[in-house]
Amino acid sequence: MGADALSEVLRAVRLTGAVFFRLEAREPWVAAAPPSVSCAPYVLPGAQHVIEYHVVHSGSCWGGPMGAEPVRLVAGDIIAFPQGDAFPQGDPHVLSSDPGLRQEPDLAVYRDAVAAGPPIAYRLGAEGPSTACVICGFLGCDARPFNPLLEALPRMLHVHSRSDRGASWMGHLVRAAMAESLTRRIGGEAILARLSELMFAELVRRHVESMPPEGAGWFAGLRDPHVGRALNLLHARPAAPWTLDALARDVGLSRSSFAERFMRLVGHPPMQYLARWRMQLAAGLLTDSARQVARVAIEVGYDSEAAFSRAFHKVVGMPPAAWRRSCERGAAVRS
Repeated sequence: MGADALSEVLRAVRLTGAVFFRLEAREPWVAAAPPSVSCAPYVLPGAQHVIEYHVVHSGSCWGGPMGAEPVRLVAGDIIAFPQGDAFPQGDPHVLSSDPGLRQEPDLAVYRDAVAAGPPIAYRLGAEGPSTACVICGFLGCDARPFNPLLEALPRMLHVHSRSDRGASWMGHLVRAAMAESLTRRIGGEAILARLSELMFAELVRRHVESMPPEGAGWFAGLRDPHVGRALNLLHARPAAPWTLDALARDVGLSRSSFAERFMRLVGHPPMQYLARWRMQLAAGLLTDSARQVARVAIEVGYDSEAAFSRAFHKVVGMPPAAWRRSCERGAAVRS
């Protein structure tokens, strides 16, 4: 039920990615990553939020946030760090041949990698045959004004290859990323960026499919037959004149039952969720300097520019014109 809503969110939060380097390691070895907010200026300058993830291409290793119990990773496994516990973005974390190994992160690794450009490969550990090969990727996305996907993702996301129904699909993506990262070819950076986005989208889809039927959160809402339908309707037609009564009627519940169910699963009342999602869409539209604010207001469901500006300021904390200027400054940083 939630595939359409998930697709709309993935589009609207403006994913941008880069498969950044290939790690070939021989035991014993350890690689430490800083919080993603620290390496973001090097790997994806200007991105609001950066998620680091790792795909084990061959061999095995251990991985997890610093200070937490690591998990064992085998070929085909993916581990990602979407949220931070004590940091505004993803946590610092460690990959290693053994669970007890530790090392201080080195930002020079990211700075030097950007300077060198692709293909980027690192070899760690002693002499001898490789015991693990890992692709390390970074994904940027919008966190503001409202990214329900980011809010729903855990501190660490680990998807097992053995539980993957679409192992061949992910395998194709990983092999393509490996091939592109091995050689310097025309258009390689753009292809790696798109592959990174596809791998992350597949990772999220596999995470949703592996979740237990009970629970709460945006993903649980996607899977619920009533709330999932409501989310699909809101994301398919966000500018429609929705009311709580109309949504409840369309999903086959009473007004009170629907409102309680939506709030319990998603964490926001339906109309508040819609208002916040409209502002996310508006924020993206405002990055086009040629699009008039009045036009943006109509496109996201407001009859007047004044009503839209008030709603935008309430959710975002600044008027649309100020948001547009901040986006232009961010674009200047990325260029």
